[in-house]
Amino acid sequence: MSNNLFVQWKKLFQGGPLQVGRVVACEGGTATIELPGGGVLRALGEASVGRQVYVQDGVIQGPAPDLPLDIGEV
Repeated sequence: MSNNLFVQWKKLFQGGPLQVGRVVACEGGTATIELPGGGVLRALGEASVGRQVYVQDGVIQGPAPDLPLDIGEV
């Protein structure tokens, strides 16, 4: 465990949610990603257009499986 109070404080706040989306454009190390609900975001990283990727805090974390998606509201 670190004695640095800032490091301990920062560990209290985890990263944002891990999202999955389809890459619709990629240029210069930045990808445009369409989320299943219709939202669009830009993330740093390289990926092929049309592929599914995991995104967290504006950074592509890696490829995601290309599975069928079923969205329902509760």
